[in-house]
Amino acid sequence: MYKEGGARLLRLRSAQALAGMTIQMSFNNKSNWNKRPQAAKEKAHGVARVISKRGFCSRSQAENLVREGHVSLRGKIVRDPDTPAYENDDITVDGKPVKASEFVYFMMNKPRGYVTTASDEKRRATVMDLFREQYAKMFPDKPVPHISPVGRLDAASEGILLFTNDTAWANDLTEPQKKNGDSGTEAGMTNKDVILSPSTSSGTLPNRVGEPAEPSYTHLKIYRVQVAGKPSDAELQQMEKGFNVPPRVFGEPEEFMHAERATIHSSGEKNCWLEITLDEGKNREIRRMLAKLGYEVLRLVRIKFCNYELGDLKQGEITEIKPR
Repeated sequence: MYKEGGARLLRLRSAQALAGMTIQMSFNNKSNWNKRPQAAKEKAHGVARVISKRGFCSRSQAENLVREGHVSLRGKIVRDPDTPAYENDDITVDGKPVKASEFVYFMMNKPRGYVTTASDEKRRATVMDLFREQYAKMFPDKPVPHISPVGRLDAASEGILLFTNDTAWANDLTEPQKKNGDSGTEAGMTNKDVILSPSTSSGTLPNRVGEPAEPSYTHLKIYRVQVAGKPSDAELQQMEKGFNVPPRVFGEPEEFMHAERATIHSSGEKNCWLEITLDEGKNREIRRMLAKLGYEVLRLVRIKFCNYELGDLKQGEITEIKPR
């Protein structure tokens, strides 16, 4: 009798435990189910990044606007640029809604003497000054869009410089990427296809001779560089192999640099033109490598940036391009 009662009690407790587990599992499943829509929501970004992605201004400008108290998020002023915000959030700057702008894409043939920045503390002419001037000529009745240069070119450098308010596209162009296991030319292109417009600066930029295949990279930058003297084949091979160059700031470590290709394009009695291909964008890379080898750069012109070529665009002018 006692054994039967004990067994009955054991079965009852087991049933209660099972029922409790079922209730707990149902609760957990309900909790998990409730979490799914939340996990499926779009990812939040810092409010400054959202403002920049909408094409209102650059990321750094947006961060300053937030810190200075000009930005309201969902009706409340925020001062932290990393305050979480969503793509469709209500954001205003000084009470005016920040709406997504239509993406625009431009290319400029940058002349020497312009610094690649939105503004300059030394009051030097900037590429944005030149862009606004050229845009006003092309579209006299349209306001200049909020736009930024893609990457940089030194003040003393010339050639192709891209502009956009599409930050995702700009970031993609400035991140070096190799084609996996690929060989041969980039998208079927060879250097014979590159056309450089006549220069209005001093000196004459010669046309390309020969047609060696480009390395298998998608983010190439190709430059024509005039130097005093003429580097030897061994020195050009040294540039392709790479070496350490002195730092720009005293006390910092040396920096390893290399070129994907370095060739003689044409030469005269006292100077020559090189064609140098890079797949990265370290600060003043070509100038610092050539200085290490003892050569002075007289002119430096970028003729290709990723899939975009300078073509016949005149110095100082801009033209609309299509993203690709």
